[in-house]
Parts: sequence; structure tokens; C-alpha cells
Amino acid sequence: MSSKTTQVLIPAGLTLCVLAYMSVFYVKENEKAILFRLGEMVTSDYTPGLHFKTPIINNVSTFDARVLTLDAKSERFLTSEKKNVIVDSFVKWRIGDVGLFYTTVGGDEFQANLRLDQIMKDAMRSEFGVRTIKQLISEDRNELRQTLLAKLSPTAEKFGIELIDIRVKRIDLPPEVSSSVYQRMRAERERVAREFRSQGAESAEQISAEADKQKHVIVANAQRDAESIRGRGDAQSAEIYAKSYGKNPEFYAFYRSLQAYQTSFEKTQDTLVLKPNSDFFKYFSSEK
Repeated sequence: MSSKTTQVLIPAGLTLCVLAYMSVFYVKENEKAILFRLGEMVTSDYTPGLHFKTPIINNVSTFDARVLTLDAKSERFLTSEKKNVIVDSFVKWRIGDVGLFYTTVGGDEFQANLRLDQIMKDAMRSEFGVRTIKQLISEDRNELRQTLLAKLSPTAEKFGIELIDIRVKRIDLPPEVSSSVYQRMRAERERVAREFRSQGAESAEQISAEADKQKHVIVANAQRDAESIRGRGDAQSAEIYAKSYGKNPEFYAFYRSLQAYQTSFEKTQDTLVLKPNSDFFKYFSSEK
């Protein structure tokens, strides 16, 4: 092979490689693709994998096929009671018909979110307008979800969008309403607290009065029992003294005199002025 032939084959081979590379494209699992011919959409139903196209004439655009999230800003809605509520919500969606998605919103995710946000708010405004605050808070959220999905899905499909889920995250009252509700709740709780304290004070007084009554009864009974016991003791003591006196009057008199001496001379500064031969000192005498 001559050098001239080699010089011709090498550029031709490179050109064929470049043309072959430009003739194929790959669609990932999480993508959707559209094939254009000179700017006109030709095919949009590509499955994941390797596909072919005509270089220069055809070009391919890919779009995210995963589930996307529209996190809507807080919005005020009127209930059937003509009261404002602030609602936080979000939408889960993905591209259903990529060709329709491209022709309606230009394949732009931001534009798709704008359209979804508007139609979602219109649907929620309609649903909230026929419900009370109590119904919105207490009823099953799944019912509201199903209703919104049924309303929004046909409209979203016109933009090539498939709705996956719609959720209401929070339903709050406006700050000025929340403040007044909080004040009413606080006043009500304070009223209940005062009522409980009043009932507690009344119960405390009753318990205290009953305790004082029982104390006086117990003390009176104890004093009565003490007097009774003391009386029986004195009676027994007198009986014992009497029996002892009857058995040995002389010893009993001597014993009583010793007790009198002990009581009389208990303090050293005490002074008694008595006759030496008085009965008080008869046991001091040496006479028997």
C-alpha cells in the first residue's frame, strides 16, 4: 500500500468514526428523549437504551423523567365560614407525555411548576370554599387528596404532566386570628384554673374543719379516759392505803410522817417553827 493511499484512508476512517458517533445516542433509565429533524419534532417515544439518528439533520433533547416536587408557597384560602386559613402544600409529578410537555411548556420544568401551581391553587380555593375549618382539620386528609387529584389530573395531562400525589402539609390560622384564639383559649384555661383552685380551697377548708373536729373529739375522749383512769387509780390507791392502814396503823403513820418530812425539808432554806413535843416530831423522840 502506497503512502498516498494511507494518507487518504486515515482521514476517511476518522470521518467514518465521527459520523458513527454522531449517528447514535443513548437514553438513560431516568430520562425521556425527543428526536428533532431540522428543528421539527419527529419521535418522542424512546425507550431506555441505544438509538440511531441521522447526523446533522437530527438532534436529540433529553428531559428528566424522575418524580419531581413542586413545594408551593403558603397561600390564604377562604373557608365556607368566610374565614382565612393559611395552607402549605406540595405536589409530586413527572413527565407523562414528553412530546406534549415540550410543545405546551417548552420542556421547561420551571414553567411546568408555574402552571401546576396556578391550577392547584384554583382547585384548592374551590375545595376549601365548601368546607369549614373544623372539617378541614378533623376530616380525613386522604379524601381531600383524592378530590384534588381527580380535579387536577385532567388539566395536568394537557401539559404532558402526570400527577403522582398532592399533600396538604399544614393548615394554620392567620397570625391575627391565631393571637385572638390563643387569648380566648388562655382566658378559658385561666377560668378553669381559678375554678379548680376555688374547689381546692373549699375542699381544704372542709378537710381542715373535719380534722379540727376530730382533734377536739379525740382530745375530749382522751381527757375523759384519763380522768376515768386517774379516778380508778386514786380509788385503788385509797383502797390500798386503807387496807395497809388497817393492817398496821402504827407503821402507816410512821410512813406518812417520813413522807411529810421529805416534803417539808426538800429545800435547805425552808424553816419550820414548831414545839419540840409537837406531833410532827413525835418519831424524832427517843421514847417508844
